[in-house]
Amino acid sequence: MLSLEELFCYVDDFCQQFEPMWQQQLLGNGLAHRSRRRSLCLSEIMTILIGFHQSSYRNFKAYYTEKVHAHWCSAFPGLVSYGRFVEWIPSTLLPLCAYLRSCFGHCTGISFLDATSLKVCHNRRIPQHKVFKNLAACGKTSVDWFFGFKLHLVINDKGELLNFTFTPGNTDDRTPVPQLLKHLFGKVFADKGYVSQKLAKQLMEATGIQLITKLRRNMKNRLLGLRDRLMLRKRAIIETVIDQLKNISQIEHSRHRSPINCLVNIVCGLIAYTHQPKKPSIAIDHHLLTVA
Repeated sequence: MLSLEELFCYVDDFCQQFEPMWQQQLLGNGLAHRSRRRSLCLSEIMTILIGFHQSSYRNFKAYYTEKVHAHWCSAFPGLVSYGRFVEWIPSTLLPLCAYLRSCFGHCTGISFLDATSLKVCHNRRIPQHKVFKNLAACGKTSVDWFFGFKLHLVINDKGELLNFTFTPGNTDDRTPVPQLLKHLFGKVFADKGYVSQKLAKQLMEATGIQLITKLRRNMKNRLLGLRDRLMLRKRAIIETVIDQLKNISQIEHSRHRSPINCLVNIVCGLIAYTHQPKKPSIAIDHHLLTVA
């Protein structure tokens, strides 16, 4: 993982370019508003939030009080109380999303697509859950039912994120695919949940992308090239990425008290993953693939 100084340098360089443009695009209502300067700048707040997902802490309050306040006071002289810091978190959502976009990798022509569930509460508490009552939905995975959202991801063969989106838990995995793959090219490998002749034809005609999936048991066998068969076997790379996002970057938990703070938590977890020095990857000679 990046050190605190390296992480802050990356975030601060981005904020110095982003904040002036962001302020120019903000809409006003014609009234004068008091703009009191915070004791922590935007890049410092973002660094602390991303740093949580690089730490071993599972609880943000414990991380802020035991790690940040106890050991990082010299690095952040303007530290405030935990309650005050939590009030600032929603204002970082848009800058964090923009920063995550800047951390995306580049399409290599070989991409992998998958979706995963993000539970927001235990199944026993679904009837009494209120925080995401009109946002989340019940969905079903190969393991069990859940209440929450789906995170749809696209990665390249180097394990780098190319795009992502959120949907309610009852959304078909194939629904957001055209938008997810809008700016990509080449071949995209996915599991049986993305089998659809209509979707494959739509992608090929609109973007020239070839969607390659495994076959269901009741489907007729089709002829695939040796390279495509090998890439389908390597599709587990995206499942490894999802496992790291959930167990290392901690993008999923059921203690959220605000939908916006939930999104901040997920985006920060994705950013923390993009900063990993070593990601799951596949050794591919793209020059040979191009020649062939």
